[in-house]
Amino acid sequence: MTDRLAELSAQGVAVWLDDLSRVRLTSGSLDKLRTEQHVVGVTTNPSIFQKALSDADAYDEQLRDLAAQGVTVEEAIRLMTAKDVRWAADVFRPAYDASNGIDGRISIEVDPRKAHETESTVAEAKTLWWLVDRPNLYIKIPATLAGLPAITQVLAAGISVNVTLIFSVERYRAVMDAFLAGLEQAKANGHDLSKIGSVASFFVSRVDSEVDKRLDKIGSDEAKALKGKAAIANARLAYEAYTEVFGGDRWKALAGAGAHPQRPLWASTGTKNPEFLDTIYVEELIAPGTVNTMPEPVIFAYEDHGTTRGDTVTGNFADAHQAFNDLAAVGIDFADVFKVLEEEGVEKFEASWNELLEGVTKSLKAAASGADNPSDAA
Repeated sequence: MTDRLAELSAQGVAVWLDDLSRVRLTSGSLDKLRTEQHVVGVTTNPSIFQKALSDADAYDEQLRDLAAQGVTVEEAIRLMTAKDVRWAADVFRPAYDASNGIDGRISIEVDPRKAHETESTVAEAKTLWWLVDRPNLYIKIPATLAGLPAITQVLAAGISVNVTLIFSVERYRAVMDAFLAGLEQAKANGHDLSKIGSVASFFVSRVDSEVDKRLDKIGSDEAKALKGKAAIANARLAYEAYTEVFGGDRWKALAGAGAHPQRPLWASTGTKNPEFLDTIYVEELIAPGTVNTMPEPVIFAYEDHGTTRGDTVTGNFADAHQAFNDLAAVGIDFADVFKVLEEEGVEKFEASWNELLEGVTKSLKAAASGADNPSDAA
């Protein structure tokens, strides 16, 4: 039987799960993905936790304890999510140790309402790092303009970072610069660079969703023929930028001091258009030194019928540039596309966070009143 996920891993693609919940932890299903599906990391976001905390009674005991302590709703959310992330970090510690700290990483995101506040983001990142207290943790920080200096400051403090909500190559280059500056400062601060990790989460499917909607509106045959081309081309151009930056002298100096590169991470890799192959954002983005964080259905789809054709990125840079030229020629304004996607990304996570606040508020009140299943109140 072909082990397709093993083949993918052998090409230098780290398979990560884009999901986490207390049920996954208590049932052992998360560890099973690690041992049987070659999953070597986990990413979370406010939407994932909003769903996890609203769908299960696995949090009831902790909710009752937190209600008895009289904690605020914000404290309750952080304590519950931190417990899940700490637990997951322990589950994936073998992958962390086996890869010398490259994989086995679990991500937890700062409050998305602080996406445009540098100092608040830095302060919360430090608090989360202390609260979870695991070496294989990543603190997720959005790649907003205010997030860029926060990324540098957090890395300079010796804290590992997952940079999220990257949509454009231009912003990605700024992220890589923030990473390099952070490591340079970390080195000056006396930190062991070999212990600091980072990934840059470059979003994929959302780009096609936004661009294809605009192509439909343009309506010409030339425009419609370009549907499904933007996201993969965009990611390939990001990898081209990655190879340039991490082939340069500035990086080589840090590598000589023991630093690990900031790997590109393909995020939002579940297909949103049912006409597309369900594994397209995996098969077309295979390249050494990358991470693909997948929803569980995509992991199992690839295990069932994914095709590993070797590196599908580095030989296609010219085609990616041509695709962008063609899209611009029919009227796609990429500057506006990326602006809209970033704004929507922050708004979606803020909305999920607010739903989380509302649900946990109800659950804490139910727990305080003695309800048997306080999570049902959410």
